[in-house]
Amino acid sequence: MAIAFLLRSFVAEKRAGCFVVGAIFVSACVAGVQAVDRLLHPQTLDHLGVLALAGVVGFIGNEIAAQVRLRGGHRLDSPALVADGNHARVDGVVSLGVVASASAGVVARRFELGDPLIGLVITLVILRITWQSMQTIKRDPGDGA
Repeated sequence: MAIAFLLRSFVAEKRAGCFVVGAIFVSACVAGVQAVDRLLHPQTLDHLGVLALAGVVGFIGNEIAAQVRLRGGHRLDSPALVADGNHARVDGVVSLGVVASASAGVVARRFELGDPLIGLVITLVILRITWQSMQTIKRDPGDGA
């Protein structure tokens, strides 16, 4: 993506953006497969406090990265940078899912299906972000959108 940005080529930007959108989609697929696997084969989670703390730290770091990339992408009219910001946001959403599973007490309250169900919700959120990112990439530079 950095090379496309440095070349200031809109076509290269779109291609780099498509690569990022593909990475977001792969993240959704992995999250979905893991969630279904945990529905079929429930697992006990340990160290919930550490898990929740890691989720909070991950969310904060990814949200800062997302904000910087999204602002820069909009300011520079860079679809690839906007898509990359959305990718960072996806990582933050996954971190929030970890917090919801652990610190919200879903798993701590012994609701074993809570973790995979939250995983399925995260999958849907990631798919929505994938769709939004693809719409950003498809936008023409002269359409004013």
